[in-house]
Amino acid sequence: MAWYDKLAIVVGMVLFMECFAWATHKYVMHGWGWGWHRSHHEPHDGAFEKNDLYAVTFAVFVIALFGLGVMWEPVWWAALGITVYGGIYAFVHDMLVHQRFGARWVPRRGYAKRLLQAHRLHHAVKGKDGSVSFGFLFAPDPARLKRELAARTER
Repeated sequence: MAWYDKLAIVVGMVLFMECFAWATHKYVMHGWGWGWHRSHHEPHDGAFEKNDLYAVTFAVFVIALFGLGVMWEPVWWAALGITVYGGIYAFVHDMLVHQRFGARWVPRRGYAKRLLQAHRLHHAVKGKDGSVSFGFLFAPDPARLKRELAARTER
């Protein structure tokens, strides 16, 4: 494989994973998988929460893909793309947004601030129903999300 094919697979998988993560967050984590995800929406002590079982589950799947990738190279590069997304997710969502593991940076402007606001609006709703903004790296306009939440509250 040429380097640009490998890069295209990795970048494509990062973009795909944002779509996959959005759908999984909205329909699984806020659906039948709420039992694990609930811990992420409730106060807790300690470094870990039951919701982290999703990361463990996805990691097992990706390790299997790396194994398959030994026999079929494009799968290895796809697994690398998923891993890159996982690293970005861990940094942005866990460390920046939720300030886990000792991170304490609060963005004052730009995309990082918008991402933080969008995710906080996601957590503004208690329970699994009625949330907004299910993506992790794509941050909708916070003003639009506030209007959506207000409209849902009126209903």
